[in-house]
Amino acid sequence: MEENKTPNGTQQTERTVNPYSAQAVKRALGRRRFGELLILFVFMLFFYGPLIHAFMLAFANVYAQGDVIPSEWGFHWWGYVLGQQNVPKAILNSFLFAFCSTGLSLLICIPAAYVLARFKFKGRKLIMFSFLIGNAFPKIGMYTAIGIIYYKIGLMGTFLGVLLIHMLGTTMEMIWLPAGAFRSVPKHQEEAARDAGAGPVKTFFAVTLPIAWPGIVVAAMHAFIGSLGESVGTLLVGLPQWRTMMTEMYGVILDFPATAGAVFAVIIVIPNMFLLWIMRKYVSADTMAKGFKMG
Repeated sequence: MEENKTPNGTQQTERTVNPYSAQAVKRALGRRRFGELLILFVFMLFFYGPLIHAFMLAFANVYAQGDVIPSEWGFHWWGYVLGQQNVPKAILNSFLFAFCSTGLSLLICIPAAYVLARFKFKGRKLIMFSFLIGNAFPKIGMYTAIGIIYYKIGLMGTFLGVLLIHMLGTTMEMIWLPAGAFRSVPKHQEEAARDAGAGPVKTFFAVTLPIAWPGIVVAAMHAFIGSLGESVGTLLVGLPQWRTMMTEMYGVILDFPATAGAVFAVIIVIPNMFLLWIMRKYVSADTMAKGFKMG
């Protein structure tokens, strides 16, 4: 509170507002919280809006242009899509490639990731960096080049050819994430096991692997989901002998209403969401951060 003299000599009291008062701070925090909630709402709408719309379309029997919600609900397009001759086989093929590519990637990449994480040698970081090359260029160009090689060695339209394409798309995660997990294993625990008489193999399976398991699980989950979503390579080197859900989805989207395409989208999303729910205790920002450290 301040006192000022007026021209006639009287005193006038002015009340000044303290910008750091509890009420002012509370209002500022309220405005900030409202802004944060608004940003979160916009993000959630942008991120989950298309997914919610796809689920809505998948159960719409009638959805006219301009409608906000379907005028009739049901499973008409589910029966239509699942009744197509190639769809059941395409679904089985998708899971077959996903399981096979993930299993083989584990067998091949886990030992390689352990070597890259535990042994220091010249060119190690260059090798780690080289696994990024497959993700640094447009995949259509890479798959076209692979298709030319496949024609020469007879892998076009074969199970092995498509399987290699699926494995190629998951190599980076299957090397980088497990390598980061192996680097996080305390060396003194491995040394203690060796001092107790355990051999290298027993030490790996009894000490190293259980500690690194969360990072390996996350890598396997990404490999599985990535294989289910692989489309371009399978389309180029697999058709017409090998069809998957993604290749069939292209035909459905082009030839049928959006409701049929939404059914396929939900069929693909459901197993991914179920897998994420099962692996939820392993999936975290900390696990991902450890995996992507060059180290």
